[in-house]
Parts: sequence; C-alpha cells; structure tokens
Amino acid sequence: MTDTMRAVEITKPGGPEVLQITTRPMPMPGHGQVVIKVAYAGVNRPDALQRAGMYAPPPTASDLPGLEASGEVVSIGAGVSGVTVGDLVCALLPGGGYAEYVATPASHCLPIPDGMGLKEAACLPETFFTVWSNVFMRGGLKAGERFLVHGGSSGIGTTAIQLAHAFGARVFATAGTDSKCDACVKLGAEAAINYRDMDFVDVLRAEGGADLILDMVGGDYIPRNLKALAEDGRLVQIAFLQGPKVEVNFATLMMRRLTMTGSTLRPQSDLAKARIAQELLEAVWPLLSSGRVAPVMDNEYDFEKASEAHARMETSGHIGKIVLKVGA
Repeated sequence: MTDTMRAVEITKPGGPEVLQITTRPMPMPGHGQVVIKVAYAGVNRPDALQRAGMYAPPPTASDLPGLEASGEVVSIGAGVSGVTVGDLVCALLPGGGYAEYVATPASHCLPIPDGMGLKEAACLPETFFTVWSNVFMRGGLKAGERFLVHGGSSGIGTTAIQLAHAFGARVFATAGTDSKCDACVKLGAEAAINYRDMDFVDVLRAEGGADLILDMVGGDYIPRNLKALAEDGRLVQIAFLQGPKVEVNFATLMMRRLTMTGSTLRPQSDLAKARIAQELLEAVWPLLSSGRVAPVMDNEYDFEKASEAHARMETSGHIGKIVLKVGA
C-alpha cells in the first residue's frame, strides 16, 4: 500500500463530464472500520445527483461519489470483529467508492455470496439494503400481498421484483418500454405495465388494489399511487424523480386507512445500517448463494470512463446495474 491512490472526483457541479481522475491520500480505518481495496464500484442515481450538486454528502463522509463496492479487506481499525484482512466482501459505503481504496464500517460489509464474482457482488449493497429496509422492514410486505414497484427495470426495481417474488408476493411493475416490461416479467413480475400505453391505477384497481407500492418517481404519481392502493394499503417513497411537492387529500387516507411512509438510506445511523446488513445476511444471502435471486447487470465501464457510465445511467436506457471496474 502506498500513501496515495487514484480516485474519480467531482470537479464542480455539472454533467457527467465533470468527473475526472485525481490523486487522493489513502484512507485510514477509524474505530470499527475497515479499508477495502476496491475491485468494482456500483454506479447509482444518488451519485449522479451528488455530481449535479443536488445531493450533498453527509459532513463526515468522503466528497468522492460511490455508495457501494466490492473488493479485498486490506486493513482493519480498532474494535473490529468478524472481518479479517484478506476477506473478500461487498459493502455499503458512506461515500468514496469511486477510488482504489475506501474506508467503511465493518458492520456494513457482507461476504461475497457463494458462486458470485466481485463484479456482480458490487451491485448488491445499495439496492439490496434499500429494497429490504423499505419493502420488508418498513413496508411489511407479506406472502400473497399485491406489490407494485415503479421503475421495474432499474437496479432498485429488478431487486424488488426478485425479492418480493421470492417471498411469495404477487408482483406488478411499471416500465417505459415493452422490452423493459418483458425483463420485469422474466424476473418474476405477474404483470408489467408500460406506463406510456396503460394506466397502472386501472390495472391495480382491477386486481383489488396494491397492498404495497414502492415509488421513486413522486410528483403526480403520488395521488395516483393512493388511488391504486387497496384498503389499508401502504405507500413507501424512496425518491422523487418528478419532485417531492404535491397536493394530497388526506381525507382519502383516513377513510381508506392508508399509510404513507418513506426513507433515505445514506443519512441513517451506522447502527441502523448494521441491522439491515444482519437481516440481509440471514434472510437474503442464502437466496443469492442458491441462485434464486441475482443482480441484473447492464454494463461495465473502466474506472477512467466514469463519465460514460453516468451518461448511460441518465439516458434511462439501462436495465439493471452499472459498475465501474476499478482494480479487478
């Protein structure tokens, strides 16, 4: 290990072209942390929002983008147990994943599932932590319930479809093209709704309404989601691609006993994220090791081409996850 490393930094707020290779000091593990030599880093929409100046990292986090990675543990801080130097892991990161080395809490690291490569494993943390915590821990999805996820072909969507299907829910998804809808059905959706041709409200109401909806669109989808819910249904909001402000008639919520909730992952405490990691290890990692659930890969880009990876993601033409090859 040297004193410096290569990283991709955001030179100024803007488009993908503002991502540039730079040299940074090597991270050192703090108490309870490990340092990972990064093999692959996942690319996610929060990275693009941060790049555009719309999503500031927490004060204690690295200013470098990157919320998930896979690789080898190369150093360990005080107070760490259960992880040793040389372990291959994938990890949820507070930031800094677009770099050759990154520090993160040891409790946010998970072993590479049996039979899975480092490239695929880099796709797991951000989406699986998000889906598990919102759909199952917060949303309480149960077998037999009707579940709708918007953006079914995204990293979040492909993960949510597979996990909901694996745990016995009836799964519905929306997507913007017929090919994306076909991909959703192949992953386990009972029906995939091309939102350009059909109204998801009509489809779900014909089925009795959704018991749970996972939405990252927001905007005018919010009142439509409420119409699509069954009595006692739950809406979980995790992003606002079309904006967070909308007029809602709360009398509808009261009369139909609806629940609106939501969360963001990054600001949660280290302890909260550690609890999610433990639940994933117990409930989901066996599904990954057996092959019943797997990350859906869209594209891999060399580390130096992070700007191309962001451009690909922002076209919304991708299906599944995009990764950067850092040190593999």
